[in-house]
Amino acid sequence: MSRTTAPRVVLYGRAGCHLCDEARSLVERVCADVGATWAEVDVDVPAPDGRLPADELGDLVPVVDVDGVRRGYWRIDETRLRRALAAGGARP
Repeated sequence: MSRTTAPRVVLYGRAGCHLCDEARSLVERVCADVGATWAEVDVDVPAPDGRLPADELGDLVPVVDVDGVRRGYWRIDETRLRRALAAGGARP
């Protein structure tokens, strides 16, 4: 049986956002360093259930969640992201 796991880090952003571009580079680098999976969600694209992530996140983007917990928005702090990943440990 195949099991799909959610990425440890989710970056919520939008096109044309310079802070999102900076956050993407940081998340990509940190996740590569620690071997964590990550995914990006464009808040302006409707989710499969029809909801628009921008309705919830508004002007907070970029937003980073680690293991389903919000860990930062606007300017993402590398040290805080690394701590959150270390605290969560390995996921099956």
